[in-house]
Amino acid sequence: MSLDRTLKLDGGLTGSRSVLSRAERIARLAEEGKFDPEKDNPLGLPKVKVRHSRAGTKAKKEVATEDEADATAAE
Repeated sequence: MSLDRTLKLDGGLTGSRSVLSRAERIARLAEEGKFDPEKDNPLGLPKVKVRHSRAGTKAKKEVATEDEADATAAE
């Protein structure tokens, strides 16, 4: 017996999260130098912004370098 198509997830749970766990917040703050695991208390941590990437946006075309421009001019 097959599953109904409405019951299939298709990666529905693999999206980006907007909340970090305490361990993730500590790791990110330690990278920024705002938290010292040896001295600071892990309770009452400051908020950490979660930046989401914009999927599906077009990247700007790269400007040709001078070497490539000279090579095409020589031809």
